[in-house]
Amino acid sequence: MAQLDGSDIVYVSRVAVPKIVTLAVTIGTRFPAVATSMGKVLLAALTPAELTAVLAVPGRSGITARWQPERTELDRELREVRARGWALADQDLAAGIRSVATGVRDGGGRVVAALNVTVHAAETSLERLTDEHLPRLLRTAAAISQDWARLDTVPMAVQRHGDGGSATRSAGHPG
Repeated sequence: MAQLDGSDIVYVSRVAVPKIVTLAVTIGTRFPAVATSMGKVLLAALTPAELTAVLAVPGRSGITARWQPERTELDRELREVRARGWALADQDLAAGIRSVATGVRDGGGRVVAALNVTVHAAETSLERLTDEHLPRLLRTAAAISQDWARLDTVPMAVQRHGDGGSATRSAGHPG
């Protein structure tokens, strides 16, 4: 799972599998949003003005993606992502890396994160990725979105510490 930070995505959660993929990914790893399936989902959720502002922010990932689209090509890709509700990156970031992603939504329906499945292109065809992995990914993202929406309904209380200089936010418990 990743969130947008400027023109990069940043991994905020990850489940590692024993397959070797050429990119090392840990919590905090950054990639250029434009060239990743999760980034495409997150960028597609932005307004045109927000997208322009985000794309103007220099990336901090240190990675040069294989796919460097012109703005018109990116806009076309993001329209497709919005229309179908998921994104594909087929070796856009790096050779051999293929992924599919969809959004995780809050209680208001806003995309707050993206979730993906990444595979090695030599081992998993596009058809298998979209026919087998994508339906599972969509179900998982929907379940996480339902949990996120429920979290939005939980009463929150702000607790001041000591002199009131710091506070924490915690979920209240009904009853």
